Amino acid sequence: MSSIYHKTMSALDNVVPKKFQPFWQHPAGPKTIFFWAPLCKWGLVIAGLSDLVTRPADKLSIPQTTSLAITGVIWSRYSLVIIPKNYNLFSVNVFVALTQLCQLYRALDYQRQHKMEK
Repeated sequence: MSSIYHKTMSALDNVVPKKFQPFWQHPAGPKTIFFWAPLCKWGLVIAGLSDLVTRPADKLSIPQTTSLAITGVIWSRYSLVIIPKNYNLFSVNVFVALTQLCQLYRALDYQRQHKMEK
C-alpha cells in the first residue's frame, strides 16, 4: 500500500502547478499524514455541530464529551510545539474542544435544571 501511495504522490508532483508547490512540498502538506489526519478529524467537528442542533441534552454523555474536550485542548497545544507547527491540526482541535465544551455545558445545565425540579 505504501508503494502505491508513494508512486501516486510522485506522479502528482508533475501535475501540481508551480504556485502550489510550496504547499504541496510543505512538511505538513498533502503528501503527509500531518495533512490528512486533521482533515479527517473535521468529521468530529461536523458531528459535534450536528449534535448541538439535533441531540437532546439528556442524551449527551458527560464522560465522552469531557474526554473529547480535553483531547481537543491537549492536541491544540501539541500542534503548536511540534516542528513544523501544524496549524491545520491546531484549528481542528480548537473546534473539537469548543464544540465539546458547548455540549458539556448543555449536558451539565440540563442536569442542574433537572435536579432543581426534584
